[in-house]
Amino acid sequence: MREETTGPEAGQKPEDSGERRPVMADSGNIEPTGRFRIYLGAAAGVGKTCAMLDEGWRRHRRGTDVVIGYVETHKRQFTAEMIRDLEVVSRTVVEYRGSRFEEMDTAAVIARHPEVALIDELAHTNVPGSGPHAKRWEDVLEILDAGIAVISTVNVQHMESIAGAVEHMTGTHVRERVPDWVVRKADQIELIDSSPEQLRRRMAHGNIYPAEKIQGALANFFRTDNLSALRELALRFVADEVDDALVDRLRERHTGDIWETAERILVGVDATPGTDAVVRRAARLAARLRGDLHVVHVIASESVAPRDIEGLAALRKLTEDVGGDWFEIKADEPAKALVDFAMERQITQIVLGASRRSRWEELTKGSIVSKVIRLASVLDVDVHVIAQRDPSRGRARA
Repeated sequence: MREETTGPEAGQKPEDSGERRPVMADSGNIEPTGRFRIYLGAAAGVGKTCAMLDEGWRRHRRGTDVVIGYVETHKRQFTAEMIRDLEVVSRTVVEYRGSRFEEMDTAAVIARHPEVALIDELAHTNVPGSGPHAKRWEDVLEILDAGIAVISTVNVQHMESIAGAVEHMTGTHVRERVPDWVVRKADQIELIDSSPEQLRRRMAHGNIYPAEKIQGALANFFRTDNLSALRELALRFVADEVDDALVDRLRERHTGDIWETAERILVGVDATPGTDAVVRRAARLAARLRGDLHVVHVIASESVAPRDIEGLAALRKLTEDVGGDWFEIKADEPAKALVDFAMERQITQIVLGASRRSRWEELTKGSIVSKVIRLASVLDVDVHVIAQRDPSRGRARA
């Protein structure tokens, strides 16, 4: 029932198996760990199950009612020893196509109703007939709904948005998948990291796959380039989650400060010909800085010319193509709206096309670019002004 992308955990104890420092709230009180916690790894063997069992046992020692809903040891002695004296909820046994399989008994976990349940392999596909759900993540959601906290594990390649890219990179089919929103539902996601070289050593020493599968794994899925790519995907996912949480926290605190923990690029657009070049320039900047791209159009009036509608639709499509996010804001003062958006979203750099207004128009109506530069300087946000080239002029000369 397993693909090569799913395997046993490392037969080694995580290097940091002691008490982790608690997260402190602004008031100085220790914040709760949350009802749903996930250990995320780049591949099998990084130590996710061991980390989950270690945390469960430490909570158990502190008096928390912890049970094992399901843990996959893959017959590795060290992983089995990590269970220690934790209570294990009996599994359900099901016959399927002439073989016997054991699956988590979700009803039994809910009936036992512990404070915390340890449930391994979030993306696992249940054997037909073993319960009401096809996927283990559905079991986890039901257990969470019953008021039981869950600690689980998942590899980054099993996330729906990433699985396709992993298949293309590695040539290995990723059958078991979990929706991104399920992973993002977790109150805490902790990355269990390991270098590609260390993972390959663990594989070679027989700590991940059985002996008969080692050479094949090292020559295929566990190649150094594959493991490096998976590690980067996992690191980026966790970094994005941390950054989103930080932005939300700063927004709640209504702080006027911009924290440059990551680059976030805003590009202000309208339907002026040549604006697509500004978006592409901003996208290249975001790519070089590995930052998020936000494309913002400020609607200053209700009436929009048909030509502008077509132009904005093309810009929106371009935004999707370059991996940016499109926003439309209704406001009478475009410059203030852009800078307010920048403060709310913790934007670190603003990109604008140079104004094509005449000197007289700028004197009478004001320059949006100048206003943005003035307002953004208070926030210490950099502003890039890009020359806009009218494509129609190029065609006329041609």
